[in-house]
Amino acid sequence: MASHFEIELDKLKSIIEKIGKLAEGQVSESVKILLQEPEAAEGKSIKKTENKIDKLDIKIDEICQSIFALQQPVASDLRFIMSAMQISNEIERIGDLSISIVKRSKNIKEKHDLIVKFNIADLARQVELITVKTNNCFITRNENTIGEIFVLNKDIRNNCEDAIHEIINEMKVNSKAVVSGTNLVIILKHLERISEHCTNIAEYVYFMINAKIIKHDKFDDLRSED
Repeated sequence: MASHFEIELDKLKSIIEKIGKLAEGQVSESVKILLQEPEAAEGKSIKKTENKIDKLDIKIDEICQSIFALQQPVASDLRFIMSAMQISNEIERIGDLSISIVKRSKNIKEKHDLIVKFNIADLARQVELITVKTNNCFITRNENTIGEIFVLNKDIRNNCEDAIHEIINEMKVNSKAVVSGTNLVIILKHLERISEHCTNIAEYVYFMINAKIIKHDKFDDLRSED
């Protein structure tokens, strides 16, 4: 029979998986709205999902505090609990950014032309993909997936910087693109931040596995030492 401690750890893992999937759905829905896809909702579902995430985030804190108060977790269990609190915070921020993307998207009247011209759809799909990989790496504890997340984050960061540079140049020569371009630049920064939060989660998962803190920009150096 499982102990109370084991039950609480399983509950904690289950809740993190749940809010991870909720945030993944938020990112997907915000991308649909940004790209004006036919099946895109109005964004109300994202706000409802955010309320669910907030409640689960509080629940995670309560479980972690209870475990620390009543148990004496050590080694891998302690790393998991410490990481769980941080991962929950990262997921909550991903949800906030998704809502901001929806709000900004509604303020872009000529966004479709800019999105097509600067290939924003592919970049947005990359951000969708990194959220999926992030949830998978938490569930599977697969280090190969963690490495894929680090590489994908670097690509997203570079692509965002390139797109922002091109949009700014467009605004310099086309005054009609200034309002929409400004909102799109902010959206791109939000997408980049979502990618960074996903990468932070991957770093916490790496810590859970290896008891080492590794920043994603040093991951290649670490792999070369193995």
